[in-house]
Amino acid sequence: MLLLLMVAAAAAATLRLCPLARAQPLCRTHTVRTGKVFHTRQRIQGDRLYFSSMTTRLIKHPCKKNVALYLGRQVFLTTDNFESSLLPFSIPTSMQVGTPKVTSAHFAGPVLLLVLNQKVYIYDYEVNSWNASVGIKHPVSHLSGDNCCYSGHPSCTDISNSVFAYLHGDQVSEANIYFSDSCGYTFQKFAYERQAELAGSLGGVFYFHSLSQVGLLLIDQGKAMFCYSDHPVNHSFGLPFDYNGTLDILITPGQKGILIFWFEKSLLVSWNAGQLVDPVEVKEGRQIVYSSLSEAKVTIHTVAANENELAVLTQENHLYYGNLGVLSRSLVKFADQNIWSQEAALMFTNVGMLEILTPLPDSVFLAFDFQKCPVNIQAILMDPKLQVDVCKVELLQGEFENKMYTIDMNSALELTALMIPRPGMSPVPLVMVSNPHSLGLQAVIYEDGYTYDGNTKHRLNISLMQQHHWGRADPNFTSSIRRPTMSTITVDIANKEISCVDLKPLTALVSVGCDLEKKIVIQNEITACYNGILDPVALQDNYSYVIERDAYDPNFRGQKATRDLVVHYHYEQLGCPHLVYYDTPWKPVVELWRGGKFKEVVEAEYVLLEVNGLFTYTYSLTAGTAFCTAQPQNWTTILEHAGDKGLFAWDRENYVSCHTDDNKAPLRWPDVPYQILGGPTDNKVVFDQRNGMYIFFLSIVDPHYSYCRLETSFSVYVYGAFPMSVIPQESTVFLLTGAILLTVWLAYFLPKLLSTEKGLRLKGFWVRLYGRCRQSCACWQGRR
Repeated sequence: MLLLLMVAAAAAATLRLCPLARAQPLCRTHTVRTGKVFHTRQRIQGDRLYFSSMTTRLIKHPCKKNVALYLGRQVFLTTDNFESSLLPFSIPTSMQVGTPKVTSAHFAGPVLLLVLNQKVYIYDYEVNSWNASVGIKHPVSHLSGDNCCYSGHPSCTDISNSVFAYLHGDQVSEANIYFSDSCGYTFQKFAYERQAELAGSLGGVFYFHSLSQVGLLLIDQGKAMFCYSDHPVNHSFGLPFDYNGTLDILITPGQKGILIFWFEKSLLVSWNAGQLVDPVEVKEGRQIVYSSLSEAKVTIHTVAANENELAVLTQENHLYYGNLGVLSRSLVKFADQNIWSQEAALMFTNVGMLEILTPLPDSVFLAFDFQKCPVNIQAILMDPKLQVDVCKVELLQGEFENKMYTIDMNSALELTALMIPRPGMSPVPLVMVSNPHSLGLQAVIYEDGYTYDGNTKHRLNISLMQQHHWGRADPNFTSSIRRPTMSTITVDIANKEISCVDLKPLTALVSVGCDLEKKIVIQNEITACYNGILDPVALQDNYSYVIERDAYDPNFRGQKATRDLVVHYHYEQLGCPHLVYYDTPWKPVVELWRGGKFKEVVEAEYVLLEVNGLFTYTYSLTAGTAFCTAQPQNWTTILEHAGDKGLFAWDRENYVSCHTDDNKAPLRWPDVPYQILGGPTDNKVVFDQRNGMYIFFLSIVDPHYSYCRLETSFSVYVYGAFPMSVIPQESTVFLLTGAILLTVWLAYFLPKLLSTEKGLRLKGFWVRLYGRCRQSCACWQGRR
């Protein structure tokens, strides 16, 4: 009997333990305790930093995955993803910070920016150096910026270098906003159009690169909304949303325009740079149990996000997870585990890999250890209790993923993506292009399917081009077509299941701007060297020539100089000059090259200027004969306002055609030379009667040909002009006319004179003189 009771008790104990054994914890903790030996004799140098908020933040560098900043009662900076024990972060006392309270932090390219005691400081963690920012004259509390990780393209670098600094809570109309394009080293005042007209307090300033807009968050009477800087979205505000408490705003990496707004009782998200802001729902299986996290009556402790995922840790030991795919705005709640503490923070270490990090003080060493609890999201989502639907797609890939492309004027971008659905399922692919307002960027998509190895594969062919060049643009919808902008293209699955952890959206950054591989070349088939007029060896041997003072003006006003000019010829840059006959109207043939390959002959409008001030040429057309409807621009007016640009002042940014309605200048002087070549006219250069060298600067000014400043310099040798006479033209005409009249008079007078007695005597004199001359010549030849 006793034996049976013992067996029964053992069985009951086993039954009680089985559920515990089968229960899978969210994560298993371990402690990082390394490198302590290096800190035994170290002391914290300077003032120890601390975070102003009662909750923690963990900021990861979007591009350098091992670099991160922990903000709490202690501040820690790691360059190995917290894989070693760390001393608390401190700033040298010599920086004279005062109270070392951190209110905001941001990684700007290669440096860390911190707001301490309402001032901005820079820490270069690669060389361990501190600097104070220059240019900020008023107190600031917050920083905002973004990082581009796609390439070393100048547009990408500009994103990482751009930073805003401002004081949160200032009245918007009077707020002092500062902007830096140098990673925060130097700031200048930012002028926001219509700022004085705006009402409410300032909740943030952000550069939304996915919209090519600067956005201001306005807070007024419990509501918030964004206003934007440029046409067309500057004509209206984003839709208002509830603003309770002070929202922390995260810009997710990747320039997709995804924003996360949160504080202890609220979690909101926007997929379009603040134009629409919605609460995040909570799901159990397919059912929505809470329309917002605030309805769950939890207190949010900290939030983490990467390009495609979102995680939330609450003080009630709840962990929520959701993806940031297209049309997805829901979270699922994982099983509870005792994972929360006041110092706990969240960070994504990889796709589908979350980590709960907690710093641990040491009773012996100054350096802190770190308790880590890694969470495998994919493994947890397989729990049947979560009732998560299986992912409908097995594969989504494209070679364009995480790359950067350029679309220049009149150019197109062709991309291809491959999708393999799970057998028996029909997912719907979506292609999202951000920034349609500024770009008018049109995506034409066609899909074809084929079967390979028993699986049906879908290939998405995507063609991107500006609507303006397809004739589909509404001028009231797009901003200035002249302004370079940025965009992000994302290929995702509509209503993608949360179980598609590894199936992240395909994203590429598109710079609608200058294609740096483009350049212009002047066709040079007939040169002065080829025809033997100039010697290429002599041109390379410090060749110089003289421009006479009557032919040039150093001030480019067409007035004669006071002395001759000696010009040294740069053969390495200019080569052998083009050969042009002076009496034939001429214009250069401009070629467009890309990546070392010829593309086309440029028919766009361009201008020429002789760089040494020669004015011995003009143009075949005038403003009137070029059919201008407004007074055309010219070099004289352009150079008057050139500023630092000098000779390079006339370009696509300031050119206004005289044939469009945009030029409001009335046509007052139709007889002035028309100085624009190419385009709709057949204008040409006409050289004066002067042989010699000309060095021209050429600039493409057509604003709709390319976003690049397409410029070049080349030389021309003009030949075939006879030397100008040293006798004034009026004297030459007078003498020639007199000679003609004298010849006519002699032809009339001499016959009559010879018929008179005096004429006969004169005739006899010339006959005798002629006879004597013949005898003298005969005697001289005989003596020889």
